[in-house]
Amino acid sequence: MSTPAPLDPAVALWSAELAERTGRPLLVLLHGYGADERDLFGLVPFLPPEFVVTAVRAPLSPPFPAPGYSWYPIEGLDGRNPSSVTDAATALIAWLDEHAPDAPTGLLGFSQGGAVALQALRLEPERFSFAVNLSGYATPGALPRDPELAQVRPPVFWGRGARDDVIPDFLVEHTTQWLPEHAELSGRVYQGLTHSVSEAELEDVRVFLQKQLETLEADDAPVGEPEQ
Repeated sequence: MSTPAPLDPAVALWSAELAERTGRPLLVLLHGYGADERDLFGLVPFLPPEFVVTAVRAPLSPPFPAPGYSWYPIEGLDGRNPSSVTDAATALIAWLDEHAPDAPTGLLGFSQGGAVALQALRLEPERFSFAVNLSGYATPGALPRDPELAQVRPPVFWGRGARDDVIPDFLVEHTTQWLPEHAELSGRVYQGLTHSVSEAELEDVRVFLQKQLETLEADDAPVGEPEQ
């Protein structure tokens, strides 16, 4: 069994100082292949301000001359190996255990980051409140807690472009079948969009996140006294 490469806490970006994070829900941003923690952090002004947002850096470096970082290899015979996606999700969970163990947590990932977000849900179905999967996919193959995930059915938003030619068709087809069986799915296919994020998609994500905030607030509301 491989040892997942750890995430570097020194490079994580946060939307709030440590003293301002207590009692607030956390949204973790997971960038795509060849990017870094700064890539999605620019979305913070467009996201509901009630969230504390953190953007973490993937632990691997793509082969030269590709820039940035990756969560798992996509090239060679081992490209998109399910165990590599699981390793990345395991490393993410270990990082959260150390740096945000108690906050209600949602995940938002693009491409590779979306795949890691869904894999983390599968590893710990009750740990995460929801996930946003942008231009990503569900990794094929069974995991031990998949039946439990199908019972919990966390909310998942899946957005992708109709002209996205980066994610292979068989992964899109697998995700189309797998997600409704394991999550409370909402999402949209954006006409004309390639492997990227549009303003319309970002607005849909904002609405989805606002709904998740309302659910979290309702769950935290004190139970009223019984009527006399």
